Amino acid sequence: MPAVKPFRQYSEENVLAGFFRFSGTHPVTAGTFVKVNSGWAGDLHSSFLGGVGADYANEVSQRWGVPASVAACTTSGDVTIGMLLNDVREVDENGEKLIYKRQKAIENGWVISGEGVNIVSKGFFIYSGVAGTPSPGAAAFLGTDGAINSSGTIANLAVTRVGTFLSPKDSSNWVLLKLDV
Repeated sequence: MPAVKPFRQYSEENVLAGFFRFSGTHPVTAGTFVKVNSGWAGDLHSSFLGGVGADYANEVSQRWGVPASVAACTTSGDVTIGMLLNDVREVDENGEKLIYKRQKAIENGWVISGEGVNIVSKGFFIYSGVAGTPSPGAAAFLGTDGAINSSGTIANLAVTRVGTFLSPKDSSNWVLLKLDV
């Protein structure tokens, strides 16, 4: 499972902020590479995503959200637009819906499902979840699970380069990554 530490260096010019929501299984961690699932439309800024909780007769409790969506990259040949900067969650560690606990989501740096996510395309990150053994200066490639692979060949499939490793893995499997999508 990919992850990034809070210590990172990137420019806000390289962040696509709020145009897409994450579509897929929750929770998803920061550091997951994503691709466009459904495109953005200039005349559709928000839409109904369904009920917040239980639905009752003669009652409407719709949830608003961003209509355009991204999904985790699932093959190494996917065309990624970048990496998630925050975890995306529906519920907290106690199973309580974060839509009712917005302050907790803000304090933990989580994005509530349905809301716009931040996607970064360039920068320096301390990253975990690399398959293989990276070496400093070697290319980083998109893996098959939204994470990174240190090999340029995965079962004879076309692979997408996403950056450069600037260190080997440490004892906790963290590596310094120069992201460049």
